[in-house]
Amino acid sequence: MSVLTIPGPLPDAARPDVGAALFSTWSLGTPERQRAAVEAIAATWDSRPWPAPELLSYTVYAGTDGDTLMHHSQWADEAAYHVFFRTRRQERNDAIDSAVPDIKRLGLSSYQRYRSFSAPAAQVDGADPGLFVVAETDFDDADPRLRRNWVDLVVEALEREPDPGLLSADFHLIVDGERHLSTDRARVLSYARWTGAEAYEAAMAAEGPRAGSSAWGRVRAFPGPVGSASRRYHFRRSFVPASKSAPEFTNSPAGTAE
Repeated sequence: MSVLTIPGPLPDAARPDVGAALFSTWSLGTPERQRAAVEAIAATWDSRPWPAPELLSYTVYAGTDGDTLMHHSQWADEAAYHVFFRTRRQERNDAIDSAVPDIKRLGLSSYQRYRSFSAPAAQVDGADPGLFVVAETDFDDADPRLRRNWVDLVVEALEREPDPGLLSADFHLIVDGERHLSTDRARVLSYARWTGAEAYEAAMAAEGPRAGSSAWGRVRAFPGPVGSASRRYHFRRSFVPASKSAPEFTNSPAGTAE
């Protein structure tokens, strides 16, 4: 199966055939090395067949910090990723490393989507995401019901008082099972699409609209979360099987990082 590499499509985080959503982060150190790594990834994937039918999409984002890359891959199931890891992953990484040595691979985690939020149609119509924010929230209790209840509160707050500029947010949980890529199961990962940095910063500001919201007050008072970290990204490249098609993302993948 051949590979299709175009400025879009962006992954559909809510597609029902995704059994495992994998997120990993690389550190490159400088914007120049960050750009070179994206080019090396594209050259490697463009020149090779699609590695597995169970791989539904693979997307690369560049951190606005000028250092990191985020990799988001969607698999039909996690077992298929482990086959890829044993048989095809290292050869591709070796090709990338030969072009950009000393990449620091910071970690890989596997999730399943629990719930999603989409902004009202009038807010989304014609708007492209200019910023992607991925946040990881840790909990002091591994009981998945605690994280689901917290996500339910967050989605309720977003539905009651949508943030201007937030197009969508998808919430992922690490699900109990026999094999895991992450050793920390008490975590929620959110993948949010914003129109741009200005809208995101306004929503997150201490004096912003969330500060006086009763719905967000319930989120803040919820017991269990013990810390959260987020990173900002711009879309760079998307890879899907050539036999697949999806709506294209019209913004240029070569936008300037903040």
